[in-house]
Amino acid sequence: MHVASLSLTDFRSYESVDLGLEPGVTAFVGPNGQGKTNLVEALGYVATQSSHRVANDGPLVRQGAARAIIRSVVMREDRRALIELELNPGKANRARLNRSPVARPRDVIGLLRTVLFAPEDLSMVKGDPSERRRFLDDLLVARTPRFAGVRADYDRVLKQRGALLRTAAQARRGSRSGRRAESEAAFAAAGAGDPLSTLEVWDAHLARHGAELLAARLELVEVLRPLVAASYASLAPDSASANLEYRGTLSTGLGTDRADGSSDAGVDRTALEEQIRAALLEVRSSELERGITLVGPHRDDLFLGLGELPARGYASHGESWSFALALRLAAYDLLKADGGDPVLILDDVFAELDNRRRRRLAEMVAPAEQVLITAAVPDDVPAELAGSRFDVAEGGVTRVR
Repeated sequence: MHVASLSLTDFRSYESVDLGLEPGVTAFVGPNGQGKTNLVEALGYVATQSSHRVANDGPLVRQGAARAIIRSVVMREDRRALIELELNPGKANRARLNRSPVARPRDVIGLLRTVLFAPEDLSMVKGDPSERRRFLDDLLVARTPRFAGVRADYDRVLKQRGALLRTAAQARRGSRSGRRAESEAAFAAAGAGDPLSTLEVWDAHLARHGAELLAARLELVEVLRPLVAASYASLAPDSASANLEYRGTLSTGLGTDRADGSSDAGVDRTALEEQIRAALLEVRSSELERGITLVGPHRDDLFLGLGELPARGYASHGESWSFALALRLAAYDLLKADGGDPVLILDDVFAELDNRRRRRLAEMVAPAEQVLITAAVPDDVPAELAGSRFDVAEGGVTRVR
């Protein structure tokens, strides 16, 4: 798989740009702040319909423009796909495939698969659990695009259930303070005359979607574990071994250690659903008091370990970088094993690495069908990754070889 062309209109700093690309290595070189990352960010958006830099689409639209458009031609063996995305902040985005509209933009997810390395990846090791959950869920969607719908359904139910819990918490506070009318008005406004019976309905939805997402994560971690260990050992052979462990919120201990319920036959989704519902009942009083959902995949974490110690808080800067790179390399190996090389994107990564790690990473990614690199200066691109080059400066992109 490779990207044959990229065209941007009012995306980030670009009013308009059109690039032709080929298989092999392509480097975008130029000073910081000139728009190199904007180019690869656009391709990452085509693959995932999210940015690795911002949480919403607003900053992706050029200042003063109403919308942004990304067009990309993706080649996979002898098949050609023209993907067009229209980003409309505050409104629904739109997508076309081979010039024909699609019902939902997420229907084009999977046509381009990318693995993106970026300085932000360090947050997977040093940051909050949300960063590690996002890594797992993005990889699930890349492997099986239907999980974009599972993820969206779970987030929708979580949001609606959370709104009901907040209303119930407000009503409880009103009841305790004697403001009965305020309490009743809060329930009426939410359309929830009996909050407990309404919660039971949302419990069922949350357990069903949550079990599917959780089971997929558990199975994914089992597959990733040896791949991450191998990639980390290649990048940092003198360091302790790397390991992964899914840590969940279920009181049964599911996902908190290696005995996480997974097997060659996969995780029992029905059992997971029942356990989530039971766990929600156990924390009902706390949820009604605090107004938040306390159980589910949205509160889980992926533990990253080096030997017997957690990487977060104990790993050196170099070890943390190696672990982040190992996670991305494992994702690449997994997607490649599923069928077809994903496009590798290395956004300003080599400047962060010492010479040994830089050389080893270059050797590991060089065989990929297409590698896209951004770098501030030509010397940041390892000799092992010599190829095509574009210079990026003053809002323009010029091919120099």
